[in-house]
Amino acid sequence: MRSDLIYDALDTVRNRYLLCQLISKATRKFHKPNTRVQETMNDVLVRVGQAPEPDAVIELKHEPVAQPQRRAA
Repeated sequence: MRSDLIYDALDTVRNRYLLCQLISKATRKFHKPNTRVQETMNDVLVRVGQAPEPDAVIELKHEPVAQPQRRAA
């Protein structure tokens, strides 16, 4: 359940406000198109719960999903 993931993440980040900020930033960064946001958020919560420090979550390497293409005007 997500509440268990949140309590595990609170061991890494004690402040609930900072946890919400971290989760929202990481969810935006790791979200892939055509996937559910809920699954991405759960994945981020697991990463935060297992991370030695909060900044390690955002600094993880991730692969680019898609490159934006420009169209001629």
